[in-house]
Amino acid sequence: MNIQLNGRAIRTEASTLSELLIEQKIDAACVASAFNGHFVPKSQYSSQPLEEGCQLEVLSPMQGG
Repeated sequence: MNIQLNGRAIRTEASTLSELLIEQKIDAACVASAFNGHFVPKSQYSSQPLEEGCQLEVLSPMQGG
């Protein structure tokens, strides 16, 4: 399926957000995610299905001032 990840078009075999993070080698413990503009709690990563053309934002917190 084709999706948008952080504004970049990618093709994935993942069916859930959790599977996508594993596939993309992203540590789920260190990120916050939004699916089509809506925040997804970490507890829902494994149950959040992906859809053709969906938009995901996966952000890592940054330290600094």
